[in-house]
Amino acid sequence: MRAADGWIAVNLPRADDWTLMPAWLESEVPTADWHELEIAVADRPIFYLRERAVMLGVAAGMVGEVAHDAGPITPTFAMGEPRLRVGPPVVADLTSLWAGPLCAGLLARGGARVTRYESAQRPDPSRHAAPHFYRSLNQGKAHQLLDFQTFEGRTRLREALGEADIVVTSARPRAFAALGIDPEDMFAANPSLIWVAITGYGWQGQSGQRVAFGDDAAAAGGLLRWTAGGEPRFLGDALADPLTGLAAASAAMRAWKDGGGVLIDVALARVAAFAAHHDMCGEVIGNACLPH
Repeated sequence: MRAADGWIAVNLPRADDWTLMPAWLESEVPTADWHELEIAVADRPIFYLRERAVMLGVAAGMVGEVAHDAGPITPTFAMGEPRLRVGPPVVADLTSLWAGPLCAGLLARGGARVTRYESAQRPDPSRHAAPHFYRSLNQGKAHQLLDFQTFEGRTRLREALGEADIVVTSARPRAFAALGIDPEDMFAANPSLIWVAITGYGWQGQSGQRVAFGDDAAAAGGLLRWTAGGEPRFLGDALADPLTGLAAASAAMRAWKDGGGVLIDVALARVAAFAAHHDMCGEVIGNACLPH
């Protein structure tokens, strides 16, 4: 959508997201559909919209706000001690939707023993909304439903993380804090752990608090096409998701070969910016290329 001084991509996949629109716009006038929202956004500054979205947990990204730099596409932070191991890795998959399940699914196809842990209260939305898609991403994995609201469920989750060689997550740091799970504690107990943290904009600082999905993150990374009239258009459906899943799986296997003991920061918008800059992604994340 066009704001007063730029373009912003907004994703409202949950019914509750629409109830946040009056607060996002600081308006008492409700917005019932996308047309009304476009009108309301048009006279508001883009930084104002972005900052209020961060505060409220709305998935919104300024078009091109994340630029590709010379840094690594998946920064890796030493958290423990590497230890070379023999045999297939044990993977705990705590992800949902697309990028995370794809990452863990590729690890499963590569021979890893993957167990998927889902919240009994908030299961992966694609399980029912897109069952064939869900099955294709999660075949070859064991499944466990846990009640994260109970002491028993949180205890079992911590045990699973302690037993894993690789943990793949797609939640923000605040979600783990709410569960009483601190990555530093996990590494203290399991120094050679590999934690693959998939987020919208990065794990650390304010970026770690931002909500993002594949479409708005792709727009934030500039992974778009532009019309002759200078308007941005999506290249495809949530492209940042599959690209990030591929990048995350590749980084996880490199870390496994190096012995682990690291947290891998995998951000949808950063991967999208890399792909947009290079116009293809075969160099780093396999043979997947973007449509022109």
